[in-house]
Amino acid sequence: MRVHLYLGLSVGFLFALLGLTGSLLVFYLDIDAVANPAIRVSESPAVSINPDRVIEKLRSEFPERLGPWRIEMPLHPQDPLRARYYKPAERPAGVFAPLLVTLNPQTLEVTSQRFWGDSGTTWIYDLHYSLLLGPQGQVWVGFLGMALVISLTAGLALWWPSLRSTRKALKPVIRSGRVKRVYDLHVLSGVYSFILMLMLSVTGVALVWPQELRAMLSLVTTVQAPPRSWVAAEPLDGRVLSLQQAAVIAQQNFPKSELRWLESAGQKGEAVSIRLYQPGEPGRRFPKTQLWLHPQTGDVLAVRDGLDLPWSEALINWMHPLHNGEGLGLLGRILVLLTGLLLPWLWITGLIRWRQKIKAQNLIRSKAQC
Repeated sequence: MRVHLYLGLSVGFLFALLGLTGSLLVFYLDIDAVANPAIRVSESPAVSINPDRVIEKLRSEFPERLGPWRIEMPLHPQDPLRARYYKPAERPAGVFAPLLVTLNPQTLEVTSQRFWGDSGTTWIYDLHYSLLLGPQGQVWVGFLGMALVISLTAGLALWWPSLRSTRKALKPVIRSGRVKRVYDLHVLSGVYSFILMLMLSVTGVALVWPQELRAMLSLVTTVQAPPRSWVAAEPLDGRVLSLQQAAVIAQQNFPKSELRWLESAGQKGEAVSIRLYQPGEPGRRFPKTQLWLHPQTGDVLAVRDGLDLPWSEALINWMHPLHNGEGLGLLGRILVLLTGLLLPWLWITGLIRWRQKIKAQNLIRSKAQC
């Protein structure tokens, strides 16, 4: 009981903050589009997007950006084209703060350009992922995730009735009286959401501590190292593989796939990277099927099949789609949103319940002294 109480009193606000920001991030692209209507696209028949024209547009609009551009194809007809330039000179080296650009897929007009962290949704993302404290904050978020697992488990153990009384205790009955009502609302909210909250806590820890997860899995199985970036021995000075050609090569390897991301070769000769979605992968926006191509010859340097991964990699692959609900479709995203909102609710009802107990104890002491 004391573990549950002390964690709630000491870091319960941070639990609530992570839950609230996580809920907002479930639909953060949609929220960003509502907040910035200029980036939305009027719904019309899907247009054929030529990635070479996109990269030409980016090069002409941002001639000083000589490194690789990463282009995201629209998920839905009303979505813009999105592009990222990962290492802008305006941001410190080693800090994740790419330049984010949106383009109208029909006209290739640039509709927004913002650095990561400058928009409301990316600021919320950093708050959720690192408490705005950078890499050190990610460590603290990992510890908070572990503390939440402990608090949830302790709370369940504190509530757990005898086996004979479990069915009765699980009935969604809110008793009359302020004290009993607060207790029932707090307990039933926590019990009914326990599995989802536990899943969000565990997957959240895995996402902020990916190396630690790989190290743990390596104790029981062979874990593949993340693919390394390939760079040519000498800077490129001649013909560069077109992104359209790269996309064709990639989809010849995976004929039933959907093109999701293309990363161009930069001035240093980085590999052209193509990311594809195959039906059956848990995440459509960030699938794991990927090819790396020589930036001039188009030779395939490396391949990763998102449907043919070792079980350890498949487990890692599920962490993000489970955490944001994408892996379970629209229903999963809604459930994750509601579960995140329950964390501030549990913190508030827990504080009220604690104050009620303190008040009752003080009343007993005052009567005893009379």
